[in-house]
Amino acid sequence: MRRPLVAGNWKMTTTRETGTSLGKDLAGDIGNSIESVDVLVCPPFPYLTSVANAIGGSGIRLGAQDAYFESLGAFTGEVANEMLTDVGCSYVILGHSERRHVMGESDELTNKKVVASLAGGLKVILCVGELLEEREANQTKAVLDRQMAGGLAGITSDQMADVVIAYEPVWAIGTGKTATPDQAESAHAHLRKWLESNYNSDIAAATRILYGGSVKPDNAAELIGQANVDGALVGGASLKAELFLPIIQAAVGTVA
Repeated sequence: MRRPLVAGNWKMTTTRETGTSLGKDLAGDIGNSIESVDVLVCPPFPYLTSVANAIGGSGIRLGAQDAYFESLGAFTGEVANEMLTDVGCSYVILGHSERRHVMGESDELTNKKVVASLAGGLKVILCVGELLEEREANQTKAVLDRQMAGGLAGITSDQMADVVIAYEPVWAIGTGKTATPDQAESAHAHLRKWLESNYNSDIAAATRILYGGSVKPDNAAELIGQANVDGALVGGASLKAELFLPIIQAAVGTVA
């Protein structure tokens, strides 16, 4: 059985004070949830060390929101994988829709980052998802296929053990709109079939696929309870312990 993962993407929010406080609140209240569910928080770069100290010893894992594909060197403004592992990161989010559609990152650039992060010892959460107009034009599956093929180009079967897929319909991110459980399950099932066709049935069965897009305490259980949904990548609701913890509990509730 795939172990659920609930990841909090804090995006470009918090200060050192509020981020540290949030980390301490989560660490203090996580209880035995991490016995059956993996929990991850991804703060902004400047606060990674502060949050790492706040969650230390709790079992909550630390992740980053992006990484560059080059090693240490003259790349002003970028952050290397070596830097992320040095401050305690074990995961990195790559290909998020805001990187794709706000910063203009391509599948090719995302792939370079995936290759570099896996080689650098980080587990990768690769985000894929369609725009509203693409869904309305019945292009969802084609978009997902393109992003999966582009993002995972050159990634071996062995490396897939360190890859998590996150399905994030762009039209549901930060909008208050959420894919229905049926819509989420359909997309996740398609992604799992893609993994089976392009890798094998074992990898398809083992790879975790998260749902992201306006996940909240009142919809988390139904979304994560779908057969092919293995957790959640949470944005806004991960910024308050009283909202994020019930989502974690919803994931715990799916583990029989």
